[in-house]
Amino acid sequence: MLAVENLEVVYNDVVLVLRGISLEVPDGSVVALLGANGAGKTTTLRAITGLLDIHEGEVTKGRVTWNGENITDLDPSRRVGLGISQVMETRRIFGEMTVDENLTAGGYVRGGDTVIRDKVYSLFPQLEERRRSVAGYLSGGEQQMLAIGRAMMQQPDLLILDEPSLGLAPRLVQEVRDIIAEINEQGTSVLLIEQNAMMALSIAHHGYIMETGKLVMDGKPEKLLADDDVREFYLGIGGEGDGGRRSFRDVKHYKRRKRWLS
Repeated sequence: MLAVENLEVVYNDVVLVLRGISLEVPDGSVVALLGANGAGKTTTLRAITGLLDIHEGEVTKGRVTWNGENITDLDPSRRVGLGISQVMETRRIFGEMTVDENLTAGGYVRGGDTVIRDKVYSLFPQLEERRRSVAGYLSGGEQQMLAIGRAMMQQPDLLILDEPSLGLAPRLVQEVRDIIAEINEQGTSVLLIEQNAMMALSIAHHGYIMETGKLVMDGKPEKLLADDDVREFYLGIGGEGDGGRRSFRDVKHYKRRKRWLS
């Protein structure tokens, strides 16, 4: 469905942020893109959704294709019309509007109607109870649900989620995880960008690990979860206990060096 091929992105004509990124999101799948802050995950999303220009970024090499069509230079609203929707980090809801009004705004480009709204409320019964409430007064978890619900009003074929668990309590993280799984079961593909690797890999069909603008590993979740370096750096399981102070690739280099010296 979605293919990113050998993508390079430069900001302000100076900073090379993405260095030859290639990834795929097959139809009906959940794909996780993992990495620490500054790895380039959000820039990858902006390249896919067409928001780079707003942040003075530019694709200088490679392309983004949607069902075989090159959309690298397509206007963001046209990408939404094709079936690509994004939930941005920190939710970006309309705080002074009601829950209902936020959903109405979400369905504008693709003509989301009452039937679609009812489906969104069936996913988020808490929101239906507060449909007349001002969105800015919702809890953090409810605001995240509203952001996802607003994107679902566009009836997307691909839902892109940027750090949906950020700032949420563990119970709410589990709730958001279950909602993402249900959305996928109903037929929507998902590209999930997360620092919470355990949550993301628990529902993903394939995962990519990103660092400093490059992909350093990818594979099925079981393969990634079985890798000692992934477990140490992203899950905090085992290892030297200092993976958080080094990069993922530094950890791998350090361990190889230890083996050579021994």
